[in-house]
Amino acid sequence: MWPTHPLDAADPAPMHNLYFGACGVIWALRYLEDQGATSLSKDYTAIVPALLAPNRAQMEVEEGTPFGSFLMGDTSIRMLEFQVAPSPQIAAELSRLIEATKNHPARELMWGSPGTLLAALFLHRHTGDEAWARLFRETAAMLWSQLQPSADGSCQVWSQDLYGRHSTYIDAVHGFVATAAPLIQGRDLLDATDWVRWRECIANTIRRTARWEGPLASWPPRMDSLPGDLKLMQYCHGAPGFVICLAHFPGDALDDLLAAGAEATWAAGPLRKGSNLCHGTGGNGYAFLKLYRRTGDALWLDRARAFAMHGIAQVEAARAQYGQGRYSLWTGDPGFAIYLLDCIRGQDRFPRADVFFG
Repeated sequence: MWPTHPLDAADPAPMHNLYFGACGVIWALRYLEDQGATSLSKDYTAIVPALLAPNRAQMEVEEGTPFGSFLMGDTSIRMLEFQVAPSPQIAAELSRLIEATKNHPARELMWGSPGTLLAALFLHRHTGDEAWARLFRETAAMLWSQLQPSADGSCQVWSQDLYGRHSTYIDAVHGFVATAAPLIQGRDLLDATDWVRWRECIANTIRRTARWEGPLASWPPRMDSLPGDLKLMQYCHGAPGFVICLAHFPGDALDDLLAAGAEATWAAGPLRKGSNLCHGTGGNGYAFLKLYRRTGDALWLDRARAFAMHGIAQVEAARAQYGQGRYSLWTGDPGFAIYLLDCIRGQDRFPRADVFFG
């Protein structure tokens, strides 16, 4: 497998999950080939099932414990396996993982049920099987029951028991808007009355938590973030992730916020953290691609391509500095390659958030 980059971990031993391990790299390579962007010289089919055991060991998961995490666990590895060799056995295991994660205390995308909510949506779109739609609705109902009023009572949010602390994240990985994204994308699977409730809840919470600075808008990482806290401007915390997650929200109720968030992303400029998707220039650039697809305004495509050119220079500089590529879907070069392809084609399919099965 591929060595881990020093910016991702001190130990160069290979990782194996979707987020920054071999599962994500294999997914990206296959996706790029599927899109006609490259031809692979290696077939990774036999490797994929072998990622499960070492990943569970690295994540310190006890044997026999369901590990449904979408970005870090078994679910995405099984989905990658299912993509090439679908079988009733793998489908049953995926169903078990989604069921077992429905009441996960993290209540966020990376580790909890919002991640498997997204997995159920991808599986339904891929197969048309109503069983995945049922799991999507059941998970959505569980998440609705777990909403809590904010401290001032103005909106509703989720709390997360995550990394040894109790938090109220609202960002695009651990927080509210990350969970809103698959609900928006899968709204056709929900009862019409349920979707109306979700739509009103999402729009209200997003507007109540926005922080304006003149014509620009962004969001803090958590509900309890203080006004003087570090203002992050990246996919995982800040305006870019909100624009990306909400770009398919129906109607115009959030259009002013989407435009203000994208303008804030442009005003901040490319990130110093590299070209990657999670907290880099490529991830921020997807906010522009989203608005280009939503509005048809070529200004946003021009801005996305400007970020792409800057990101290419960042990749080249990092390779020269570290003597290796950054082999990671979310924090490295394969994810940025997909961003470049989308900039060329004027597409906006953010890896993992919008597409899994190609």
